Amino acid sequence: MTRPPARHPRDLGTPVARPPDLYGRPRGDSFMRQLAAFSDRAVTSLARRSTPVRRPPATETPVIRELVVAAKQQETEDVVSLRLAAPDGGTLPPWQPGAHIELRLPSGRKRQYSLCGDPADRYRYRIAVRRIADGGGGSAEVHDALSDGMRVAVTGPRNAFPFAAEPSILLIAGGIGVTPILPMAREAARRGLDWRLVHTGRSRGSMPFMAELAELAATAPDRVSIRPDDESGVPEAAELLSSIPAGGAVYCCGPAPMIDGVRRAFAGSRASALHFERFAPAPITDGRPFELQLGGTGPVLPVPCDRSALDVLHEALPDLPFSCRQGFCGTCRVRVTDGRVDHRDRRLTATERATGAMLPCVSRAPEGERLVLEM
Repeated sequence: MTRPPARHPRDLGTPVARPPDLYGRPRGDSFMRQLAAFSDRAVTSLARRSTPVRRPPATETPVIRELVVAAKQQETEDVVSLRLAAPDGGTLPPWQPGAHIELRLPSGRKRQYSLCGDPADRYRYRIAVRRIADGGGGSAEVHDALSDGMRVAVTGPRNAFPFAAEPSILLIAGGIGVTPILPMAREAARRGLDWRLVHTGRSRGSMPFMAELAELAATAPDRVSIRPDDESGVPEAAELLSSIPAGGAVYCCGPAPMIDGVRRAFAGSRASALHFERFAPAPITDGRPFELQLGGTGPVLPVPCDRSALDVLHEALPDLPFSCRQGFCGTCRVRVTDGRVDHRDRRLTATERATGAMLPCVSRAPEGERLVLEM
């Protein structure tokens, strides 16, 4: 995950800029333009002579793979990394910086984690997980229940935070937010781009992959800045953005306060594009109260203006699955049999919405109305 300002699609639905050419050249590929033009003419000609055939809409079926925990390593006091491999030692599907995989944990929980290893390594996926004491239990399960040799179901990789490889780039990571940023830095260095990376955190001891960042800094002097709060103070967003070259792009991943600060300061910076990825759902600032009804004759659940439908549903139905809570993974999907839905997700197709699908983690109903759910 360039138009000013380009924002991350998980939050605002803006398409993320991509290089104008597959190989990053500043111009389009002439052969591909000619091929596309020929294809357009051919398709138009065939369409005029053919009888339309109705086909069912294509649906995305996630591929579930069983991988084995090849190595588990303590990165900091509250962060562990896992290296996942195919049980037969075979190659894994390729991925690009910014991609993530979804773990289906032994308890049935589904959690998504950014890939933070080397995309060139086709035999290992690496993720890192920070223990969240008051979270939903997924991080604790990774820390406490998974060990070397165990098998875990995985879907993906998918990429909702793609790296567009603009010529000038500022990478900002907060704590565990370095996981998608680290592969981006390595890719920027490999491509010879003008890049900078700022890694912030409470202290050096709490910031994962410090040794790898030091190695990267050794090969790219003056491009990596480490900013622990206990040494430098909590940085202001405007200060973080001050090192971006004019017209450069910003990639940011970290805690919500840091992202919100960067978003507010972005307009006053010299940057032309902002891409970011959140750890948790954005706070609800424009919600209106509505109601949910479980089945045609089931209980009615009020949804206040500052809570999501998923939060309310999960209290009534503790086994309701969920993962991203940001409207892009589709895990919490429910079916609406009556009522109007204010769709705010970035996952469902128009056909799926028309047939009643809803992602209650972000979508709502108009103020005062009621949604009847199939239960």
